[in-house]
Amino acid sequence: METISTNRSFSGTQGVYKHASSATGTEMTFSVFVPDHAPGAKLPVLWYLSGLTCTHANVTEKGEFRAACTDAGIIFVAPDTSPRGEGVPDDPEGAYDFGLGAGFYVNATQAPFSTHYHMRDYIETELPALIAAQFPADMDRQGITGHSMGGHGALTISLRNPGRFRSTSAFAPIVSPLNCPWGHKALGGYLGEDRAAWTDYDACALIDGGARLPDLLVDQGEADSFLAEQLKTHLLREACDRAGQRATIRMQPGYDHSYYFISTFMAEHVRWHAGRLKG
Repeated sequence: METISTNRSFSGTQGVYKHASSATGTEMTFSVFVPDHAPGAKLPVLWYLSGLTCTHANVTEKGEFRAACTDAGIIFVAPDTSPRGEGVPDDPEGAYDFGLGAGFYVNATQAPFSTHYHMRDYIETELPALIAAQFPADMDRQGITGHSMGGHGALTISLRNPGRFRSTSAFAPIVSPLNCPWGHKALGGYLGEDRAAWTDYDACALIDGGARLPDLLVDQGEADSFLAEQLKTHLLREACDRAGQRATIRMQPGYDHSYYFISTFMAEHVRWHAGRLKG
């Protein structure tokens, strides 16, 4: 692991790091905020997965999470959204919703993406092992959140790994890639046309299939231009209602899809996670 930068902020250290990933076969960059803590103490971890076109830098620079994380004593980890570098394939037409910056947190099975696009393995296995080895992280106390494509990642990763995350939340998540254009393009391109292979990456399908979370918090802006066609928050609400899944799904009037929205509710999400990560 190589340190790219560290900065003092809100009585903690904001770092940016990179390492050679065996999952993706590329260098991967991620950020970690560690609040000041007693020597030898282990702190709970909150994962944040970013959305389409983003890197670790978007939330690190605009998320406004550090004060709340220091108050709660929580480590905040923000990975990148896809492999990058020379030889990593991109959307052949240069579109923003597939390829670089749009890994969708899947393990791709279709060439040429199957060589590098193993974001599921990277987030579920490789990066947690690195965080546990290099930072004062209590891996028995983990929460996960994310935005848009990252909200999809947070929901599906948590649903597929029962017991790993004590808390799960999301900002404007893609709740059902099986039922939106972004999902059709990404899952079809990475996994092929067999829709049965897509269900592991669809929160609503996982809930319908019996997966459960201890609790769930979702915030969605009512003025989000992607709400009707891509995000379809009502499908998650309906799936939770059918399954009896405990969930707080809040529609926020006037808010859009941007970090103005995310940063408004970020501290509240951190506090919500903190209440479930204590002890």
